[in-house]
Parts: sequence; C-alpha cells; structure tokens
Amino acid sequence: MVKRTGSADLPLHGGRVPAWLGVRMATLGAVITEAIVHHYGRDAFLERLAHPFWFQSFGAVMGMDWHSSGITTSVIGALKRGLGSRQDELGLYVCGGRGQQSRKTPDELRSLAERTGFDGERLTRVSRLVAKVDSAAVQDGFDLYLHGFFVTVDGKWTVVQQGMNGDKKQARRYHWHSQAVQDFVEEPHSAIDGPEQGEIVNLTDRRAATSRHGQLSLLAELGPDRIIGEFEALQGDAPAQGTLPHLIMPAHHDVRPKDVFARRLHGTLAAAAERGPLDFSELLLVPGVGARTVRSLAMVAEVVHGAPYRFADPARFSFAHGGKDRHPFPVPLKVYDQTIRVLKSAVERAKLGSDEKLGALKRLDDQARRLEHVSGPSVDSFIATERLASPILDGRSVFGWERDLQAAKKRGTS
Repeated sequence: MVKRTGSADLPLHGGRVPAWLGVRMATLGAVITEAIVHHYGRDAFLERLAHPFWFQSFGAVMGMDWHSSGITTSVIGALKRGLGSRQDELGLYVCGGRGQQSRKTPDELRSLAERTGFDGERLTRVSRLVAKVDSAAVQDGFDLYLHGFFVTVDGKWTVVQQGMNGDKKQARRYHWHSQAVQDFVEEPHSAIDGPEQGEIVNLTDRRAATSRHGQLSLLAELGPDRIIGEFEALQGDAPAQGTLPHLIMPAHHDVRPKDVFARRLHGTLAAAAERGPLDFSELLLVPGVGARTVRSLAMVAEVVHGAPYRFADPARFSFAHGGKDRHPFPVPLKVYDQTIRVLKSAVERAKLGSDEKLGALKRLDDQARRLEHVSGPSVDSFIATERLASPILDGRSVFGWERDLQAAKKRGTS
C-alpha cells in the first residue's frame, strides 16, 4: 500500500548556513547515514528519508533551525557533500537540490546509470513525473523550488521536494518512496509536509480516479469551451478530501515546553547518566565536555535507531547540538566535534568487523526508552543551563561566539 505518514506546517526562513556549521553538518550527516546503512541497510535509510517527522528531526540534530523549511535544503545539501566520496562504497547516491541543482537531476541520474548499471532513463522519467505531479496534479498554491533524488545502486529511490508560498511565508515538503509507489497518479506520496491551505485540487487521490478519466472523456467529446459551460452549470459541493495527520511546526523560533515531550527528554538524560559511564568511560575523562557529549550521542542514537513515532517532537533533537540561530541555545562546537569523532570511530571500527562502539550507541538508545518514567529538569531550566555553559563549550551562532556576546553584554551592563 501507499504510505501517507503525515504533514507539517513549515515556516519559510531566510539566511544561509554558515561555513563553520555547513562543514560539520556534512560530516555528521554522512556518518549518521553510514551508521544506519551498517545497522539496517540502504533501503531502511531511504524509508527514513521518506518519513517527514524523521527528516525534520535529522536536520534538528545537526544544528539547523528545528522548525523551519530551511532544514530541507540544508539536509539534502549536507548529504550530497558529505557522502560525495563514499557514495560508491555505500551504493547510495544524492542527486538534485535547490534551484539550478534540481534541474541537473536527469543528467546526474544518467551519469550514475553509466557507472552503476541501473536504468537511468526510467529514473529520469520518475524524477520528472514526481515533479510534474506535485506542481500540476496537486494544485495547492506552492511552487516547487527544490528537488532531491536519493537512489541506491539497485535502483530504489526516495524523492524529497519542496514548494513555497511566498505570500503566506510558508513551505510544503513532499516525500516519495519507490517501495510505496504502486501508481504514480493514484495516492503516490509517502507523505506531504506543509501547512493546510483550505481546499486544494489533488487529482492523485484515489477517489479522483473517476474524475481523471471523466476529464479526458469530456475534453475529447466536448472540447474546452463546452467544458466551461458544463462546469458553470454544476450545483452542489464536491465531497471533501481526507486529511493526513500533520505535525504543526510553529512560527515561533524559540523552543518552548509544549514543543518537547519532556518524558522522552528525561529518559535521554537519565540514560546518558547511567549508561554513559559504562560504555563511554574514556570520553568522560575529558573535563567539562564528556558527560555533555554522551547526552548528544543519546539523541543521535535515537535518530539512528528510533521508531517513526519517536519523532513527533523534532524540537527535542535540537537539544543535541543547539541551533545556528541560537535556539534553543548556541551550537556547542566542542560537543559537536566530539560527537563526530566518537561516531566516526564507531563506524570505522564497524567496517573492520568490530561493532562494540556502535553497539554502545544502541544500548544508550535502548536505555533511554526504559527510563522515560523518571523525572528531570524542566525544558526551560535545561535550556538555561545550556546557555550558561555555552561559552566554555565554544558555543557559536550566526551572531558570533557566545563568549564574546556574553562579555559584551556584561560590559554594557557594568
């Protein structure tokens, strides 16, 4: 069956990903991808990409704005850069992107087909068709501007594309997955992310099959002028289309208690405190950073291992490495870099046949789920603690180094 996993409201945000974060996102995104492929295989990674809640959480754990449409562009770009030299090894390729990059997708697919042997013309047709469906068959007021095509060496694929409505300052993201598609023009989407805009025209709904065939017959029999006359004579309302469950991504940029499932956050913190000393003892010898890094690793571990229902609150994953715009707190570069080092080491050892370190991450995730009944700090107090510690953790945002900002603030109040 075709999977529809939900929708979400995505506010449009301007700005760019700073270079100091973009490099790290590419590295962390690639190593998380490798961990997923090692544990579960390429197909499982495609399935995760096709899940809109996981996709948003993936971007949040990498330090992007947890609720905004910018996650789509940054995640696709980070994976394209980060996996570049490893794509043949993984058998996983990233094509397309934003703007002009999206229009290069067919050429990229044909080039890959010559190297890998999959059917490039078929996949090129897929790329064009899904773009056409989301821009023409689903008329929801959003103009497509981004098209990311993820494909494996055996020809399986996921497409993530996004449209924007400039007047409403909102975006809608569309997810497609080859394993879910039976018919390109009858409920083909794995999911649609974006704000509800009232009534839309969706000719891909299975209930529209009669309409699709009828339109072709009317056009052949009556011609366009007669169709207009018949339409104006129609009375009554069309039956409402079903709606998908959707994750509402709020307009506010700050992370608020209502944006986070506190019990899951408490489970993560408790697991880092209890399981961390057993599996990451050498990490905890690093003053002021080790214990904090284990907490980030626990959140990354959930992105690798978590079930779909675990990602209904993407804001929680921004607590791993903060956000580039200082929400919920500045990106702690010491923690971020140490997270990357631990994960890279774990993946490299796994390639050599030792799963000990990757197994430690799995145990950390398992423990977090078992400890969700424990109490812990409030969301607000957790954020306050992180901001207080930010200078010693090399906290950084698009506004600058946190130690400099806090020093300037003190000078201004003295």
